[in-house]
Amino acid sequence: MTGVEMTAGVPSGPVRELVDHYHGYLEWGHDPGTHRGLPSPYLTVIFTLREPVQITAHPDPRQAAGRYDTLVGGLHTSPALITHQGRQAGVQLGVSPLAARALFGVPAGELANVDVDAEALLGPAAGELYERLNSAAGWGERFGVLDDVLARRAGHGGQVPREVVRAWETLTRRGGMVTVEELAREVGWSARHLGTRFAAEIGLTPKAAARVVRFDRTRRAVQARAGDVVLADVAAEMGYYDQSHLVREFREFAGCPPTRWLAEEFRNVQAGESSARAQSGV
Repeated sequence: MTGVEMTAGVPSGPVRELVDHYHGYLEWGHDPGTHRGLPSPYLTVIFTLREPVQITAHPDPRQAAGRYDTLVGGLHTSPALITHQGRQAGVQLGVSPLAARALFGVPAGELANVDVDAEALLGPAAGELYERLNSAAGWGERFGVLDDVLARRAGHGGQVPREVVRAWETLTRRGGMVTVEELAREVGWSARHLGTRFAAEIGLTPKAAARVVRFDRTRRAVQARAGDVVLADVAAEMGYYDQSHLVREFREFAGCPPTRWLAEEFRNVQAGESSARAQSGV
């Protein structure tokens, strides 16, 4: 017997300002496989339900493979490879890099391209979350547990420079379709100074972040049109020079062209993740 269960949730209270979405996933009875953890504008936080996450290749190839009950991953520009034995279960959170200080006590720049055990950042709260999420009766209760525990973490770090906040919000609002020079003029810094401060706080340079934001939008568009996707149309909508440009970007960030990614990943539970805000049209 096989099955897939996915549930999206929107954080509430003070957590709403820090976490974009919750995503509960459960897959069972399938063949063993490999999932590509693709670059996105969010830090990835995972609390597993009984089955640990097995990462065989991290975005930084120097990091050794590992198994995690809880995981925090920073922004990255190459895929992580995650293997499973036919069953996956957990809750995945999309955390804004602007929230890294508040939730984890460190800027997102210190987490770039790495995956770490959540306990290293959340301390005892990571163990509490793992235990309570595994004993909760359903997704609604699990999302409530996250709201409860993470609200206690809010505000535990320093402030993100307002210029970096403004640059990040402009970049994401415009879907990555903005130059570094435009961002620098908007915040009143030189392009060089913005690049240095932005990378230290976010984990990527403004140019790399813009490419990741646009790739994430592109990946979602390709996925939403699976079966009848026309890459040339997506390329035009996302501001690429042409279809070849889109495919090159996809190869760099996903490790394969979009057609192969769709063939391999479309039925994967975590590949089906999407923002609860996007689903609700917020």
